[in-house]
Amino acid sequence: MTDFAARVRGALAAKGLTMRAAARALNYDPAYLCRVLNGKQQPSADMARALDELLEADGALSELASTLTSDDRARLAYSIARPSRLDVKTVVALGDVLAAQRRLDDALPAIAMLPATAAQWESVERLARDARGPHAEALHRVAAEWVQFIGWLHAEARNDPEAVRWLTEAEDRADDLNDGVLAAQAANFKGYLARQQGRPRAIVRWFLTAYHTPGAAPLQRVGDAVQAAHGFAMLGERDDARRLLDKAATLADSVGGDLPPGTAYWLTPTFSRMGIGLAHLALGDHADAAANLRTGLSGLPEDQRAAEWAAEYRRALEEAEAAV
Repeated sequence: MTDFAARVRGALAAKGLTMRAAARALNYDPAYLCRVLNGKQQPSADMARALDELLEADGALSELASTLTSDDRARLAYSIARPSRLDVKTVVALGDVLAAQRRLDDALPAIAMLPATAAQWESVERLARDARGPHAEALHRVAAEWVQFIGWLHAEARNDPEAVRWLTEAEDRADDLNDGVLAAQAANFKGYLARQQGRPRAIVRWFLTAYHTPGAAPLQRVGDAVQAAHGFAMLGERDDARRLLDKAATLADSVGGDLPPGTAYWLTPTFSRMGIGLAHLALGDHADAAANLRTGLSGLPEDQRAAEWAAEYRRALEEAEAAV
Protein backbone atom coordinates (compact mmCIF):
# COMPACT_ATOMS: atom_id res chain seq x y z
CA MET A 1 0.00 0.00 0.00
CA THR A 2 2.83 2.48 0.53
CA ASP A 3 4.01 1.72 -3.03
CA PHE A 4 7.54 2.85 -2.22
CA ALA A 5 8.78 1.39 -5.50
CA ALA A 6 6.32 3.33 -7.64
CA ARG A 7 7.11 6.58 -5.82
CA VAL A 8 10.83 6.19 -6.38
CA ARG A 9 10.39 5.25 -10.04
CA GLY A 10 8.26 8.36 -10.57
CA ALA A 11 10.79 10.58 -8.80
CA LEU A 12 13.68 9.13 -10.82
CA ALA A 13 11.76 9.76 -14.04
CA ALA A 14 11.03 13.34 -12.97
CA LYS A 15 14.77 13.89 -12.52
CA GLY A 16 15.67 12.08 -15.77
CA LEU A 17 17.53 9.28 -13.97
CA THR A 18 17.48 5.62 -14.99
CA MET A 19 17.67 2.80 -12.44
CA ARG A 20 21.20 2.01 -13.61
CA ALA A 21 22.30 5.64 -13.22
CA ALA A 22 20.75 5.71 -9.73
CA ALA A 23 22.56 2.48 -8.78
CA ARG A 24 25.87 4.00 -9.90
CA ALA A 25 25.22 7.21 -7.97
CA LEU A 26 24.29 5.27 -4.83
CA ASN A 27 27.01 2.63 -5.23
CA TYR A 28 24.39 -0.15 -4.97
CA ASP A 29 24.16 -3.38 -6.91
CA PRO A 30 21.88 -2.59 -9.91
CA ALA A 31 20.14 -5.97 -9.55
CA TYR A 32 19.27 -5.21 -5.91
CA LEU A 33 17.94 -1.75 -6.76
CA CYS A 34 15.97 -3.24 -9.65
CA ARG A 35 14.30 -5.76 -7.33
CA VAL A 36 13.37 -2.98 -4.90
CA LEU A 37 12.05 -0.66 -7.60
CA ASN A 38 10.01 -3.44 -9.18
CA GLY A 39 8.35 -4.13 -5.83
CA LYS A 40 9.92 -7.55 -5.39
CA GLN A 41 11.97 -6.69 -2.32
CA GLN A 42 11.60 -4.25 0.54
CA PRO A 43 14.30 -1.55 0.71
CA SER A 44 16.71 -1.57 3.61
CA ALA A 45 16.70 1.49 5.86
CA ASP A 46 20.10 2.45 4.41
CA MET A 47 18.82 2.25 0.84
CA ALA A 48 15.74 4.33 1.68
CA ARG A 49 17.97 6.99 3.24
CA ALA A 50 20.32 6.93 0.24
CA LEU A 51 17.41 7.36 -2.17
CA ASP A 52 16.11 10.17 0.02
CA GLU A 53 19.39 12.04 -0.40
CA LEU A 54 19.66 11.34 -4.13
CA LEU A 55 16.12 12.52 -4.81
CA GLU A 56 16.23 15.36 -2.25
CA ALA A 57 13.09 14.02 -0.55
CA ASP A 58 14.01 15.37 2.92
CA GLY A 59 13.33 12.11 4.75
CA ALA A 60 9.92 11.51 3.18
CA LEU A 61 10.97 8.33 1.37
CA SER A 62 12.48 6.87 4.54
CA GLU A 63 9.26 7.65 6.37
CA LEU A 64 7.22 6.05 3.60
CA ALA A 65 9.34 2.90 3.62
CA SER A 66 8.81 2.44 7.35
CA THR A 67 5.11 3.34 7.47
CA LEU A 68 3.80 -0.23 7.38
CA THR A 69 5.20 -3.18 9.29
CA SER A 70 4.93 -6.71 7.94
CA ASP A 71 1.99 -7.21 10.33
CA ASP A 72 0.29 -4.12 8.90
CA ARG A 73 0.71 -5.46 5.37
CA ALA A 74 -0.74 -8.83 6.33
CA ARG A 75 -3.66 -7.13 8.09
CA LEU A 76 -4.41 -4.95 5.05
CA ALA A 77 -4.33 -7.94 2.72
CA TYR A 78 -6.68 -9.82 5.03
CA SER A 79 -9.11 -6.89 5.26
CA ILE A 80 -9.17 -6.36 1.50
CA ALA A 81 -9.95 -10.06 1.03
CA ARG A 82 -12.55 -10.05 3.85
CA PRO A 83 -14.02 -6.50 4.14
CA SER A 84 -16.63 -7.61 6.67
CA ARG A 85 -13.76 -8.30 9.11
CA LEU A 86 -12.40 -4.74 9.01
CA ASP A 87 -10.67 -3.81 12.27
CA VAL A 88 -9.53 -0.51 13.74
CA LYS A 89 -5.84 -1.25 13.19
CA THR A 90 -6.43 -1.50 9.45
CA VAL A 91 -8.12 1.91 9.42
CA VAL A 92 -5.26 3.44 11.41
CA ALA A 93 -2.69 1.87 9.07
CA LEU A 94 -4.45 3.31 6.02
CA GLY A 95 -4.55 6.73 7.68
CA ASP A 96 -0.81 6.46 8.31
CA VAL A 97 -0.21 5.61 4.65
CA LEU A 98 -2.17 8.66 3.54
CA ALA A 99 -0.26 10.89 5.98
CA ALA A 100 3.01 9.59 4.51
CA GLN A 101 1.76 10.42 0.99
CA ARG A 102 0.99 13.99 2.05
CA ARG A 103 4.46 14.29 3.52
CA LEU A 104 5.96 12.97 0.29
CA ASP A 105 4.02 15.55 -1.72
CA ASP A 106 6.13 18.22 -0.01
CA ALA A 107 9.24 16.65 -1.54
CA LEU A 108 8.25 15.19 -4.93
CA PRO A 109 6.42 16.63 -7.96
CA ALA A 110 2.69 15.96 -8.08
CA ILE A 111 3.02 14.33 -11.49
CA ALA A 112 5.31 11.72 -9.93
CA MET A 113 2.84 11.15 -7.08
CA LEU A 114 -0.40 10.72 -9.02
CA PRO A 115 -0.21 7.24 -10.58
CA ALA A 116 0.58 5.37 -7.37
CA THR A 117 -1.79 7.50 -5.27
CA ALA A 118 -4.67 6.77 -7.66
CA ALA A 119 -3.88 3.04 -7.60
CA GLN A 120 -3.83 3.05 -3.80
CA TRP A 121 -7.18 4.85 -3.72
CA GLU A 122 -8.76 2.12 -5.85
CA SER A 123 -7.86 -0.45 -3.19
CA VAL A 124 -9.09 1.81 -0.38
CA GLU A 125 -12.31 2.55 -2.26
CA ARG A 126 -13.05 -1.15 -2.84
CA LEU A 127 -12.49 -1.84 0.83
CA ALA A 128 -14.63 1.13 1.92
CA ARG A 129 -17.46 0.11 -0.41
CA ASP A 130 -17.65 -3.42 1.00
CA ALA A 131 -16.64 -2.79 4.62
CA ARG A 132 -19.09 -3.57 7.38
CA GLY A 133 -19.10 -3.22 11.12
CA PRO A 134 -18.27 -0.50 13.66
CA HIS A 135 -15.15 0.77 11.87
CA ALA A 136 -16.68 1.27 8.42
CA GLU A 137 -17.50 4.97 8.99
CA ALA A 138 -13.91 5.74 10.02
CA LEU A 139 -12.72 4.04 6.84
CA HIS A 140 -15.16 6.12 4.77
CA ARG A 141 -13.55 9.22 6.27
CA VAL A 142 -10.07 8.02 5.24
CA ALA A 143 -11.40 7.30 1.74
CA ALA A 144 -12.87 10.83 1.54
CA GLU A 145 -9.52 12.31 2.55
CA TRP A 146 -7.87 10.22 -0.17
CA VAL A 147 -10.27 11.62 -2.78
CA GLN A 148 -9.44 15.14 -1.65
CA PHE A 149 -5.69 14.45 -1.79
CA ILE A 150 -5.97 13.15 -5.36
CA GLY A 151 -7.91 16.31 -6.24
CA TRP A 152 -5.12 18.40 -4.73
CA LEU A 153 -2.45 16.53 -6.70
CA HIS A 154 -4.35 17.11 -9.95
CA ALA A 155 -4.65 20.82 -9.07
CA GLU A 156 -0.94 21.02 -8.31
CA ALA A 157 -0.10 19.21 -11.58
CA ARG A 158 -2.56 21.51 -13.43
CA ASN A 159 -4.80 18.71 -14.64
CA ASP A 160 -7.60 21.23 -14.17
CA PRO A 161 -10.73 19.27 -15.24
CA GLU A 162 -9.65 16.24 -13.21
CA ALA A 163 -8.90 18.45 -10.22
CA VAL A 164 -12.40 19.95 -10.29
CA ARG A 165 -14.00 16.52 -10.68
CA TRP A 166 -12.14 14.99 -7.73
CA LEU A 167 -12.55 18.02 -5.48
CA THR A 168 -16.28 18.17 -6.17
CA GLU A 169 -16.48 14.49 -5.21
CA ALA A 170 -14.49 15.32 -2.07
CA GLU A 171 -16.99 18.05 -1.14
CA ASP A 172 -19.90 15.64 -1.58
CA ARG A 173 -18.24 12.99 0.56
CA ALA A 174 -17.41 15.51 3.25
CA ASP A 175 -21.06 16.58 3.34
CA ASP A 176 -22.16 12.94 3.61
CA LEU A 177 -19.84 12.60 6.60
CA ASN A 178 -20.98 15.95 8.07
CA ASP A 179 -17.30 17.01 8.14
CA GLY A 180 -16.92 20.77 7.82
CA VAL A 181 -13.13 20.67 7.91
CA LEU A 182 -12.94 18.36 4.88
CA ALA A 183 -15.62 20.29 2.99
CA ALA A 184 -13.87 23.62 3.59
CA GLN A 185 -10.51 22.21 2.51
CA ALA A 186 -11.93 20.91 -0.78
CA ALA A 187 -13.35 24.39 -1.52
CA ASN A 188 -10.00 25.90 -0.54
CA PHE A 189 -8.22 23.68 -3.06
CA LYS A 190 -10.62 24.88 -5.76
CA GLY A 191 -9.59 28.41 -4.80
CA TYR A 192 -5.94 27.42 -5.17
CA LEU A 193 -6.67 26.08 -8.65
CA ALA A 194 -8.47 29.31 -9.58
CA ARG A 195 -5.39 31.25 -8.46
CA GLN A 196 -3.16 29.18 -10.73
CA GLN A 197 -5.60 29.89 -13.57
CA GLY A 198 -5.51 33.63 -12.86
CA ARG A 199 -9.30 33.88 -12.31
CA PRO A 200 -9.79 36.45 -9.50
CA ARG A 201 -13.60 36.16 -9.27
CA ALA A 202 -13.30 32.40 -8.87
CA ILE A 203 -10.56 32.97 -6.27
CA VAL A 204 -12.95 35.12 -4.23
CA ARG A 205 -15.87 32.74 -4.75
CA TRP A 206 -14.12 29.56 -3.64
CA PHE A 207 -12.16 30.99 -0.73
CA LEU A 208 -15.25 32.73 0.62
CA THR A 209 -17.15 29.44 0.21
CA ALA A 210 -14.46 27.76 2.29
CA TYR A 211 -14.49 30.59 4.83
CA HIS A 212 -18.25 30.33 5.36
CA THR A 213 -18.41 26.51 5.43
CA PRO A 214 -20.02 25.43 8.73
CA GLY A 215 -17.56 23.45 10.80
CA ALA A 216 -14.40 24.87 9.22
CA ALA A 217 -11.51 25.15 11.68
CA PRO A 218 -10.45 28.66 12.79
CA LEU A 219 -7.00 28.35 11.18
CA GLN A 220 -8.66 27.31 7.92
CA ARG A 221 -10.85 30.41 8.05
CA VAL A 222 -7.82 32.65 8.61
CA GLY A 223 -6.16 31.28 5.49
CA ASP A 224 -9.38 31.44 3.46
CA ALA A 225 -9.96 35.09 4.41
CA VAL A 226 -6.50 36.26 3.36
CA GLN A 227 -6.67 34.35 0.08
CA ALA A 228 -10.11 35.78 -0.70
CA ALA A 229 -8.58 39.20 0.05
CA HIS A 230 -5.97 38.47 -2.60
CA GLY A 231 -8.73 37.86 -5.14
CA PHE A 232 -10.47 41.12 -4.24
CA ALA A 233 -7.14 42.95 -4.58
CA MET A 234 -6.63 41.45 -8.04
CA LEU A 235 -10.08 42.78 -8.99
CA GLY A 236 -9.13 46.25 -7.77
CA GLU A 237 -11.66 46.10 -4.92
CA ARG A 238 -9.23 47.44 -2.37
CA ASP A 239 -11.68 48.19 0.45
CA ASP A 240 -13.03 44.62 0.41
CA ALA A 241 -9.49 43.26 0.34
CA ARG A 242 -8.39 45.32 3.35
CA ARG A 243 -11.61 44.50 5.23
CA LEU A 244 -10.92 40.78 4.85
CA LEU A 245 -7.27 41.19 5.87
CA ASP A 246 -8.42 42.96 9.04
CA LYS A 247 -10.96 40.22 9.70
CA ALA A 248 -8.26 37.55 9.24
CA ALA A 249 -5.95 39.36 11.65
CA THR A 250 -8.68 39.52 14.30
CA LEU A 251 -9.48 35.85 13.83
CA ALA A 252 -5.79 34.90 13.99
CA ASP A 253 -5.47 36.71 17.33
CA SER A 254 -8.36 34.67 18.71
CA VAL A 255 -6.91 31.34 17.54
CA GLY A 256 -4.05 31.53 20.02
CA GLY A 257 -2.30 28.20 20.36
CA ASP A 258 -4.93 26.15 18.52
CA LEU A 259 -3.49 23.28 16.52
CA PRO A 260 -4.44 22.88 12.86
CA PRO A 261 -6.74 19.97 11.93
CA GLY A 262 -4.89 16.81 10.93
CA THR A 263 -6.15 16.99 7.35
CA ALA A 264 -4.69 20.52 7.04
CA TYR A 265 -1.54 20.00 9.12
CA TRP A 266 0.40 22.73 7.28
CA LEU A 267 -1.84 25.55 8.56
CA THR A 268 -0.28 27.84 11.14
CA PRO A 269 -0.59 31.58 11.74
CA THR A 270 2.86 31.91 10.15
CA PHE A 271 1.73 29.97 7.07
CA SER A 272 -1.05 32.49 6.46
CA ARG A 273 1.57 35.26 6.18
CA MET A 274 2.31 34.02 2.65
CA GLY A 275 -1.32 34.58 1.65
CA ILE A 276 -1.21 38.00 3.28
CA GLY A 277 1.90 38.71 1.24
CA LEU A 278 0.11 37.83 -2.01
CA ALA A 279 -2.74 40.17 -1.11
CA HIS A 280 -0.39 43.07 -0.33
CA LEU A 281 1.51 42.43 -3.55
CA ALA A 282 -1.74 42.71 -5.55
CA LEU A 283 -2.54 45.92 -3.61
CA GLY A 284 0.86 47.37 -4.56
CA ASP A 285 2.11 47.40 -0.96
CA HIS A 286 5.47 45.94 -1.92
CA ALA A 287 7.30 46.39 1.38
CA ASP A 288 4.48 44.76 3.37
CA ALA A 289 4.23 42.02 0.75
CA ALA A 290 7.94 41.23 0.97
CA ALA A 291 7.94 41.23 4.78
CA ASN A 292 4.98 38.86 5.00
CA LEU A 293 6.19 36.51 2.27
CA ARG A 294 9.66 36.38 3.82
CA THR A 295 8.24 35.57 7.26
CA GLY A 296 5.87 32.93 5.88
CA LEU A 297 8.52 31.17 3.80
CA SER A 298 11.13 31.21 6.55
CA GLY A 299 8.53 29.78 8.94
CA LEU A 300 7.96 26.69 6.81
CA PRO A 301 9.49 23.41 8.01
CA GLU A 302 12.63 22.60 6.04
CA ASP A 303 10.96 19.77 4.16
CA GLN A 304 8.30 22.16 2.81
CA ARG A 305 10.49 25.06 1.69
CA ALA A 306 11.34 23.52 -1.69
CA ALA A 307 7.85 22.05 -2.22
CA GLU A 308 6.27 22.44 -5.63
CA TRP A 309 3.32 24.39 -4.16
CA ALA A 310 5.68 26.88 -2.46
CA ALA A 311 7.14 28.06 -5.78
CA GLU A 312 4.46 30.72 -6.31
CA TYR A 313 5.31 32.29 -2.95
CA ARG A 314 9.01 32.30 -3.76
CA ARG A 315 8.30 34.00 -7.09
CA ALA A 316 6.03 36.53 -5.39
CA LEU A 317 8.77 37.35 -2.87
CA GLU A 318 11.25 37.98 -5.70
CA GLU A 319 8.72 40.28 -7.39
CA ALA A 320 7.98 42.19 -4.18
CA GLU A 321 11.65 42.63 -3.27
CA ALA A 322 12.46 43.84 -6.79
CA ALA A 323 9.76 46.52 -6.50
CA VAL A 324 10.71 47.82 -3.04
